[in-house]
Amino acid sequence: MAAEPENMRVLIVAPNISRRMGGEAVIPFHYVRELSALGVEAHALTHARVREELEAEPSLDPSRIHFVEDSSAERLIYRTGRLVPASLSDATFGMALGLLTMERLRSEAKSLVQRLDVQIVHQPTPVSPQMPSPLDDLGAPVVIGPMNGGMNYPPAFERDYGGGAPAVVAAGRRFARLGNKVFAGKRNAVRLLAANARTRNALHQATGATDVGILVENGVDLNLWTPAAKPPPTRLHFVFVGRLIKWKAVDILLEAFARVDGHARLSIVGDGPERAFLERLSVELGVADRVSFTGFLPQPQIRDALHDATALVLSSLYECGGAVVLEAFACARPAIATAWGGPEDYITPETGILVKPESRTAMVEGFAAAMSRMGANPSLAETMGYAARLRAEQNFSWSAKARKMLAIYSSLVSG
Repeated sequence: MAAEPENMRVLIVAPNISRRMGGEAVIPFHYVRELSALGVEAHALTHARVREELEAEPSLDPSRIHFVEDSSAERLIYRTGRLVPASLSDATFGMALGLLTMERLRSEAKSLVQRLDVQIVHQPTPVSPQMPSPLDDLGAPVVIGPMNGGMNYPPAFERDYGGGAPAVVAAGRRFARLGNKVFAGKRNAVRLLAANARTRNALHQATGATDVGILVENGVDLNLWTPAAKPPPTRLHFVFVGRLIKWKAVDILLEAFARVDGHARLSIVGDGPERAFLERLSVELGVADRVSFTGFLPQPQIRDALHDATALVLSSLYECGGAVVLEAFACARPAIATAWGGPEDYITPETGILVKPESRTAMVEGFAAAMSRMGANPSLAETMGYAARLRAEQNFSWSAKARKMLAIYSSLVSG
């Protein structure tokens, strides 16, 4: 007999639980909030860096939020990692910092399981299938995932956009396999979940796991990301949302945009180390008067930007998830994106256009053709946007995902 939500106590453990941070930090936030709304006694355990945000969040019960404080070792690893290239830092210092934080969370989780009589411990993040998990021997069954990863660069872009990443990633994955032998969390978890077959294969390579369920890791808050009250603008307006880093390939997007009708506009929402280069490139391409760099924006303003857009454009070459695609869908806007990684899991011919990353020339031509197609057929964006919103409602709402996760918890507690 399945356990009733109001009789279930769950502990969500993640290094960061935050809506402000974005990225994967928002995943555990939504699980805690939506499970609580279903009547589950959902507790959260995370790092104290998000204390101020979570304790002020009206949708969460502060008595059910638990923290581990920062440590001198974590600060040292973080500072040292900033001194080396990002691709090397992520695979080495990033993993070391993550493991140290998770080990400290493990100790506190074990104490909370005993004190609160927790029935299920759920680790939604880190989403990397290679990342070892110390969450073992807690006194309650552990669920890990859904995970998403196992990414490689498209072959045509490894050299120019990988920054030496293939060799670094390969070394990192060897280190991860060793780490998964030392830390038994994933080997001993009662349930492992992966977002797709690519991730399931990566998880098998890292841990030897064979019994892995499939459940998409990303979702969208339909109460925040609401449909636009008006159809797409008559003047073409495309919006990119994301960090301005090399593998987002915004330079390719700018080159493609330079080939689109001279009345079209492009808004680049986000910031990062590539911004100055991209601003110079827009001048060199002669499109600076049609391209705006907004910097980082809070989510409500990103929503408003999408409402004012014809479509989202996402030229990333290494996008495991791509939650911004689902946010555009929820706003009833289609997406034009690289046919690689997460966006390929979300976008259908009815909801957007995928561009194959066969070469730089093919990418530039493909994005230019897709944007021009939106201009040649004014009703296309509206038709695709309607289908996109429907797809978000039926497949990616956080409330629906929480119900699916609750069913998994119940089966484990009842079994």
